[in-house]
Amino acid sequence: MYVIVWEYQVKTEHLENFEKIYGEGGAWTDLFQRGTGYLGTELLVDPQNHHRYMTIDRWASAQAYNNFRIRCHGEYETLDAECKELTKSETLVGKWEVIAHETR
Repeated sequence: MYVIVWEYQVKTEHLENFEKIYGEGGAWTDLFQRGTGYLGTELLVDPQNHHRYMTIDRWASAQAYNNFRIRCHGEYETLDAECKELTKSETLVGKWEVIAHETR
């Protein structure tokens, strides 16, 4: 599994809209579902700072994610540009591959 984590500082006036767009059933998950190998997204909020959010996007593999980005490049860039006004900052925390352990 391939995991991508983003951190966002959301503007006060856009908190509700941010949650709708980035949460389950929002514009981002709708777009991601067009990619083969998309496994889901979690939207997290910091209980100590209600302007700080994290997204965790799960894909079957890095290749599945890369194929999606190639196939849906235009739509991705358009949605990303539309969402810029919602946040003070957007930081890619990292991309990871899950280590699978065999059970004996």
